Amino acid sequence: MTAPRKLIHVDMDCFYAAIEMRDDPTLRGRPVAVGGAAERRGVITTASYEARAFGVRSAMASARALKLCPELTLLPVRMEAYRAESRRIQAIYAEFTDHIEPLSLDEAYLDVTGLPHCQGSATRMAEAIRRRILEETGLTASAGIAPNKFLAKVASDWNKPNGQCVIRPQDVEAFMPPLPVKRVPGVGAVTARRLKAMGVTDCGELQQVPLAEMLRRFGSFGQRLHELSFGTDERPVEVTRERKSVSVEETFVQDLPDVTAIEAELPTLYAQLLTRLERARQRRPATIQTLFVKLKFDNFRTTTLQAGGDRPDPARYRAMVAEAWQRGARPVRLVGLGVRFAPQAPIEAAQLGLDY
Repeated sequence: MTAPRKLIHVDMDCFYAAIEMRDDPTLRGRPVAVGGAAERRGVITTASYEARAFGVRSAMASARALKLCPELTLLPVRMEAYRAESRRIQAIYAEFTDHIEPLSLDEAYLDVTGLPHCQGSATRMAEAIRRRILEETGLTASAGIAPNKFLAKVASDWNKPNGQCVIRPQDVEAFMPPLPVKRVPGVGAVTARRLKAMGVTDCGELQQVPLAEMLRRFGSFGQRLHELSFGTDERPVEVTRERKSVSVEETFVQDLPDVTAIEAELPTLYAQLLTRLERARQRRPATIQTLFVKLKFDNFRTTTLQAGGDRPDPARYRAMVAEAWQRGARPVRLVGLGVRFAPQAPIEAAQLGLDY
């Protein structure tokens, strides 16, 4: 019988903002956010905990964040600095396991099943990893330890910031019923309202809903919710994640009034797309299967259009943009170009060890 897995989810604490506060100690203890300028319709990427106390959140418009917190220090994104720190952190992970699934620059899953470090204790490994990160980067991380990815991610958020939580296999049955459904990944505000209308606010109540009813109301996502309510998640840690697309987009300071104005911006976006595509192919070759464009109108409605194609083509992008624009026929605030790749051969996932 296969023993339970030991997975760790590591999540850096307000990563971009933490780097800025480390590099400029005068920012510590103050509300700080990293993101685009308000006058350029920028959005918040990361906010410090002091800023979050005012309601500032990631993906919020910078202008709204400044209204909520007039004393907010808004800093521009320094992506190369964040990537450099992420590489240092990834190197620490690699000293403990080869089975790493990065989700972004600031979080990753680690499969440490059956490994000898720290007497085989995943909890001690998480502590050691967090201590090494702090010593080598001056940044704090939170971690969740559990037998599957869903529970590890929930646990990593349990004692934030700079903490960790372990959910052992024998604890899952008792842990799940009181867990609010809003803590389940994939349950946003709309789904939470639909579940509340059914009388469901926690996983214990969700467990009582028949699977057939969940499928009727939520389709295939109902199956997923049913499984997660019991703490079941069989997804492996994917050592190499398949990249499905490459794209570029830009939000303009002034709305583009018509197709002619949009077409004038396409050469710059096209050049950026080719550069990004070349970088992606250097990391892993891939075959292009689809081209797509994205437009966001001044009323914030978004439309996308895709067509088959094995290489980027400026003329096709112009034609696709013209067709997409006809769906709204009004000024445009954002334009995006991209490609999607053909599916690649399955990647071997992490092998499970024997000891928990």
